[in-house]
Amino acid sequence: MTTPTTQALLRTPFEPFHEKHGAHFVDFAGWRMPIHYGSILEEHKACREGAALFDVSHMGRLKFTGRHARRLLERLLTRRISDMVPGRCRYSLICNERGGVRDDVLIYRFEEHWLLVVNAANRRKILDHIEAVRGDLVFTVEDLTESTAMVALQGPKAMEKIGKFSSEVPTLKRYAFCTKNLLVLKMTISRTGYTGEDGVEVILDAGMAPKAIELLLAGRDQSVSVIPAGLGARDTLRLEAGMPLYGHELEEDIDPLSAGLDFAVSLDKGEEPNGERFIGQGALEKVAAAGPERKLIGLKLEGRRTPRQGMVVTDGGREVGGVTSGCLSPTLGYPIAMAYVERGSAEAGRSLGVVLSGQTVGAEVVALPFYKRG
Repeated sequence: MTTPTTQALLRTPFEPFHEKHGAHFVDFAGWRMPIHYGSILEEHKACREGAALFDVSHMGRLKFTGRHARRLLERLLTRRISDMVPGRCRYSLICNERGGVRDDVLIYRFEEHWLLVVNAANRRKILDHIEAVRGDLVFTVEDLTESTAMVALQGPKAMEKIGKFSSEVPTLKRYAFCTKNLLVLKMTISRTGYTGEDGVEVILDAGMAPKAIELLLAGRDQSVSVIPAGLGARDTLRLEAGMPLYGHELEEDIDPLSAGLDFAVSLDKGEEPNGERFIGQGALEKVAAAGPERKLIGLKLEGRRTPRQGMVVTDGGREVGGVTSGCLSPTLGYPIAMAYVERGSAEAGRSLGVVLSGQTVGAEVVALPFYKRG
């Protein structure tokens, strides 16, 4: 009897670069990804004060074409996209019929097609979901994930660095993108990111990845240094910026209104002529009418101990919720956490408690984000 072999991890086109720079790897959603190159704190600081480069090629990239591509995406996405113009992208969500979040995504509007960027752990699930809700719509979806690469250049000096190669990119508005030919590299560059800092995300052909990373790190001008950063710093950065992470703040049993993502939910979809309602819209209309029973909040903890997902949150000794993410904030110097709590315990300034190893530690409800670029 043979023993089933473990499926090999997928590797991004930047694997040689990671090896060269001494990356420490982890298995993340079936991909071999760098968690850090030396110090998570140093990589975090570099992004807050200078510029850092993140390999995000594990994110799924799905291309939609065809007569009904827009209608399909309106059916999938909580946010209206019919009014988008080419060169713009939007944050949105994909929900189940109960209004729970299947994934949070970015949608790009090109002249002739749409591009949907999904979380690595949800790529297969979203592809299956698309087929399940296809109906009689005529469209084609192409999975470009393994044929392309994606990097994020983030930090207050990121635009200065990219400006050495293009005068157009630094003029892009937030959530705008352009397609550029830089030297021999054709790239889609969007002014987006997941760190709370300014910066860009770049999508390009996988075969050009080694040259691209050399260009972005070195380039013609060394006045702005860029260091590689891994998933560890990416997580602490997004937590300080109050950005939700699927599997923590977002799940199939968590609705986007409870997560404070009202801006990404168009509850008036379907009212326009030939409009398409999104999957889960009815359930979210009920949540909006009654008000969410629980809310996502920020917590500033006393002491130095780090809160973790699943820890109980109390109000006056009574359990009212649980932590979804936490860390000792490198920028702020004290422990922070995001948590879901009953709406009666969610107002800013309220004193709550977090149970760490059987001991209740004091915590104050604070407005999200914890950190905002000045």
